[in-house]
Amino acid sequence: MKKLMTLLLLTSIPAYAQELLDEIVAVVDDTVIMKSELDRSVNSIKKQIEASGNQIPPADILNSQVLERLIVQEIQIDRAELVGIKISDGELDAALTNIAQQNGMSLSQMQQAIEVDGFSFAEFRRDMRRDMQAERVRYAYANSNVKISEHEIDLFLADNELDQGEVELQHILIATSTDNDAAETEKAQKEANDLYDQIQAGENFAVLATQFSDGQNALEGGRLGWRPINQLPPLFADQVKSMSDGEVTHPIRSPSGFHILKLLAQKSNTVKTQDQYNILHIMVETNEVVSPKDGMAIINGLYDKVLDGEDFATVAEENSDDHSSAPLGGDMGWFEINKFGARMGEVIKGMDVGEISAPFQTDAGWHIVKFLGKKEADITEELKRSQASNAIRERKVQELIESWIREIRGEAYVDIRI
Repeated sequence: MKKLMTLLLLTSIPAYAQELLDEIVAVVDDTVIMKSELDRSVNSIKKQIEASGNQIPPADILNSQVLERLIVQEIQIDRAELVGIKISDGELDAALTNIAQQNGMSLSQMQQAIEVDGFSFAEFRRDMRRDMQAERVRYAYANSNVKISEHEIDLFLADNELDQGEVELQHILIATSTDNDAAETEKAQKEANDLYDQIQAGENFAVLATQFSDGQNALEGGRLGWRPINQLPPLFADQVKSMSDGEVTHPIRSPSGFHILKLLAQKSNTVKTQDQYNILHIMVETNEVVSPKDGMAIINGLYDKVLDGEDFATVAEENSDDHSSAPLGGDMGWFEINKFGARMGEVIKGMDVGEISAPFQTDAGWHIVKFLGKKEADITEELKRSQASNAIRERKVQELIESWIREIRGEAYVDIRI
């Protein structure tokens, strides 16, 4: 009865009083991270770790790792806001629906499951929007700085890198400073060597990654998922090609620090055919005249038109800023999934024939697509070169993202108060 009364008293505290009980745990430039936000994120991560069957790290280590993730995310959100990158409600709903479908649920069923687990669905939506916004700005920065030459593609194909297969990896990073301080580098190398020795002695890789890794996937036990070998940084690719399942690398030095990789599984990839897709496309280009906010308003108006029954091809021909497809009613022809960028590929991959996407944003502007179909085609020389270009781009993008995050983290004003 005493416990019930305590719960009733706590739940009866007015909202303003609960806010007074909160406290700032970090200042990041002009924004703050509150203890309530940290606690919520820590609880979410704990559930993920428990579900994976791994040991939950000590509270101080877990809090530190989660807070660092929130700090880095906050810095990226700030950069996204500066350049006008937004996530529309339509894009957010589409992403949430896709997650629900992947788990065999409807969106409403997923909402119920989240709330049964003790989490607020409104906060889940907010976190998802922020994750998408941070991802969008990372790729916007990286894609705008990637250059690929025909010579690079020639060398890639000459080395037969298209057929190298895929690997599932775990990763630990012990980061070094951007100024290459000798004492700090020596300390990081010693820590990496100690972790390697612990792994060889039988310690759980995922537990050590969660506790000690500075990598973006630390809180997932260092899991990177399945990656094409030809999209890995050359330092990693050279190592994993000769590894066996379960094998762990010695620490590998890179400009960002010391890496330890574990090969979980591998599979060959000798595909001779490829799925191709066909869509109709409407684009509103954003530039010095049309801001991202203005572009979103325009695309939403065009989206309403096609939902109200206006012919998609006609709307595209009259309004699209994609000057190559607009005269064709927005028809993009047949193409491989990521020819027009990873974001476009992500949207169309799960669509059904005749389906119209919600408006979504890329570096070029705002888009709507109508899915016309999918087919399997032989891989032509042109497609091989396109695949090679995509693989080289993805490799460079990941390297740029890693260095950019280190750079903006170092530039930001951060005051940790716990």
